[in-house]
Amino acid sequence: MDQAKIGKFIALCRKKQNLTQMQLAEKLNITDRAISKWENGRSMPDSSIMLELCNVLEISVNDLLNGEVIIMDNYKEKSEQLLLELAKQKESADKRLLSLEILIGVLSMTILLGFCFIAAFLQMADWLRAALIAVGFIVCIIGVVFALKIEQTAGYYECAKCAHRYIPTFGSVLWAPHINRTRYMKCPKCHKMSWNKKVLTKK
Repeated sequence: MDQAKIGKFIALCRKKQNLTQMQLAEKLNITDRAISKWENGRSMPDSSIMLELCNVLEISVNDLLNGEVIIMDNYKEKSEQLLLELAKQKESADKRLLSLEILIGVLSMTILLGFCFIAAFLQMADWLRAALIAVGFIVCIIGVVFALKIEQTAGYYECAKCAHRYIPTFGSVLWAPHINRTRYMKCPKCHKMSWNKKVLTKK
């Protein structure tokens, strides 16, 4: 989506309704600073307010996300283009998240090993040694949980039996045996256990 184009479109529609930024903000129960950010292309309206904004501006959500009024002849084509663009954006965001997962995992293990190394080779009181090791384990566990949460929600898992792609529960990911990002889980569609691989796209 072109944020700058959408921002200009919001400004144009607002002016057509003879509304100032302050008046539009009051109708939406938000600040005029938020309206300014939208119109300058620095941010997008939150999904929770998008429908109300469209009602005030007398446009459709599809018009808003395309940054122009969609003529019925082009409606299907524009909708398909928008869906493809949204899918690409999600795929790109998921790639970044999965890279972050690796970073969090490596950092967590480095902290744990570092604390254990310090506790093993430096002279210190026994209680401090135990505290260092405990803190290292706590940081590592928190990091692993965050990394698993990212792996659960970023992208999809594909069933090896029926090829269904889905987002599993956190518990399924947590307890599933795995090799890298391939996990042995039950498919919610065919209900068979198999090695489900991580993929980025729904289809």
